[in-house]
Amino acid sequence: MQNLSLQQRLLQKLSPQQIQVIKLLELPMLQLEQRIKKELEENPVLELEESEYGPAEEEFANDLKSKEDNDNEEFSVDDYLNDEDYPSYRFEASNYSKDDKIADIPYSESNSFHEYLQEQVAMVMLNEQDSILAEQIIGNIDEDGYLRRELESIVDDVAFSRNILTDVKRLRKILALIQELDPAGVGARDLRESLMIQLMRKGLGREEIRLAYRIMDEMFEEFTKKHYEKIQRKFNIEEEDLKDALDEILKLNPKPGSSFSNNLNRGNQTIIPDFILEIVDDEMILSLNQRNVPELTISNYYANMLKSFRDNGKGMSNDQKDALLFVKQKIDSAKWFIDAIKQRQETLMMVMNALLDFQQEFFVEGDETKLKPMILKDIADMTGLDISTISRVSNSKFIQTHFGIYSLKYFFSESMQKEDGEEVSTREIKSILKECIGNENKQKPVTDDELANILKDKGYNIARRTIAKYREQLDIPVARMRKEL
Repeated sequence: MQNLSLQQRLLQKLSPQQIQVIKLLELPMLQLEQRIKKELEENPVLELEESEYGPAEEEFANDLKSKEDNDNEEFSVDDYLNDEDYPSYRFEASNYSKDDKIADIPYSESNSFHEYLQEQVAMVMLNEQDSILAEQIIGNIDEDGYLRRELESIVDDVAFSRNILTDVKRLRKILALIQELDPAGVGARDLRESLMIQLMRKGLGREEIRLAYRIMDEMFEEFTKKHYEKIQRKFNIEEEDLKDALDEILKLNPKPGSSFSNNLNRGNQTIIPDFILEIVDDEMILSLNQRNVPELTISNYYANMLKSFRDNGKGMSNDQKDALLFVKQKIDSAKWFIDAIKQRQETLMMVMNALLDFQQEFFVEGDETKLKPMILKDIADMTGLDISTISRVSNSKFIQTHFGIYSLKYFFSESMQKEDGEEVSTREIKSILKECIGNENKQKPVTDDELANILKDKGYNIARRTIAKYREQLDIPVARMRKEL
């Protein structure tokens, strides 16, 4: 007999407008410009606000005006701009920048790695709550493809920000699903796990891959130290068998996230900063870079057309009713898009202002040691926004300061506690590590154990394994690989 029960659940459904805002929020400046051009081309009701453009905006306007004239030669939108009976529905950016001195800087990093993972998750049959948990995990995966944040911490994050009570066991299951996504090895907690995932993806049908997997699983430390004789004795194998297995391991990608970026045409990418920070009379002035984002408005021509159809009332033919519906839908769509752009800019400014407040000392002086430990939750608490929203804003966004252009992700780092109880950023610890290794005797480079002791003398009680993790994140090889003859 089938058991029936009643359940009351509170579900949050996103409207089309909210979905549009979320999608626009994720876009960096260059992609936003392309998105606006696409919308202007597809929706005849949406048009550029007549204004004095700078050189970049003038080119933008001319391109679209030329296309508009070619597509519809029987009338010009300009003929209807003087009609004041029905004022345009417009959005004017209050911080519109006409500073043409901002240079496009060559850039070679993928802007959509996390979006790519999200798209793959969306195709997997997850319930609503698991989708949220998957989104939270993906938001904590770094650009190299690794999940550096502990699952226990993510449990706390979703409880606080999404009011979802879960446990590590459930997150492990979702993480296992994420680890099946492309690129192979994504979502691993460390190098060993990533390489094992990549070997599993190849399939364990061939002897050399099975052996490679066993080496990673049972003798990873010996592998990293190149103690190959120990590996041979352990598995009772010939040198040729070991060589074949090592060849398979060397084909793997130690940074699976970077493989997605490498597939893009890096030479054609540029950085256009989303924010511009200026110091005027010791005061920080923040603005959105609106150089290539034109003001948008609803066409007066179509507004008048809609009024004309409505004035006819009951006398409309079926064709006129269809035309009325079409025009109304296009006007609504244009209004939603303009509102979404406005909400995007308001959200960006809210998040960036909170980040400025949190890292004020750094933005004034440009000194990396002034960076405070800061995670997504800190900015979420300050703004009242969701952690996933902060993640979307920080991904692929840049700020231009008087001492350089920085990715927003640069300012986020976890904290560690010194022996005196002071909270310090892991970035500060990495900076000390880099300095120590830079000053070492190249004939006798410092080992991870020695680095741990040096840091301990400075008040940082950090385990050797953690030192090794930070060193790997800095792309610094082990001591024996740094030795110069």
